[in-house]
Amino acid sequence: MAKRTAKSDDAPRDHTLSLETLLWDLGYARVAGVDEVGLGPWAGPVVAAAVVFPARTRVIPGVDDSKKLAPARREDLSAAIRDRAAGVAVGIVSVAELDALGVHDAGLEAMRRAVTGLAPSPDYLLVDARCVPNVAMGQTSFVRADTFVYSVAAASIVAKVYRDALMLEMDARFPGYGFGQHMGYGTAAHLEALERLGPCEIHRRSFAPVRRVAAGERGQGGDPGKGVGKLHP
Repeated sequence: MAKRTAKSDDAPRDHTLSLETLLWDLGYARVAGVDEVGLGPWAGPVVAAAVVFPARTRVIPGVDDSKKLAPARREDLSAAIRDRAAGVAVGIVSVAELDALGVHDAGLEAMRRAVTGLAPSPDYLLVDARCVPNVAMGQTSFVRADTFVYSVAAASIVAKVYRDALMLEMDARFPGYGFGQHMGYGTAAHLEALERLGPCEIHRRSFAPVRRVAAGERGQGGDPGKGVGKLHP
């Protein structure tokens, strides 16, 4: 068998409905793609989305991993996905819940809330990287599923657009931090604002850079680009 050459991480990928079609052929009428965004930021909630497309739907051109898309393109695609989908649900885990649960479990809980928010319930789940806990239906997870599974890519777009809108609201509510630019991710500008203003209500106290600043350790926020999650466009 010929060896398949791996594509570059940044190369465009063709998102098809091959996995969804296989599941439809097996009798799973409502197949949901599930993904979460916002694990890495220093501020704001974790948001997940679950998207179900009608069986035999047509692919929406341009649907891809949300991190590869410009903000305006994501917004257009999110609207198209919601228009085409048979079901869309969003799950949100607040900052207070995240600090209590830990970021890993907060992401799982956001996905669970998105899945249980679908009505009627899906028959099967396709999930990015992890398994959704405490749900009754079957599921399969794939590492980086948002780069090649159509419904998961769609979920990543819906979740990202929804979370970005929340962070724009937070930018107006908590001026000075630049939430409308970095969306809560760790950047040099965010660290400077955090040290100048101190943490606000939506900062994650369980994250070391925020915790250090809250403790009065100025200049100890750490490298904003290391170990926290890079800024996504």
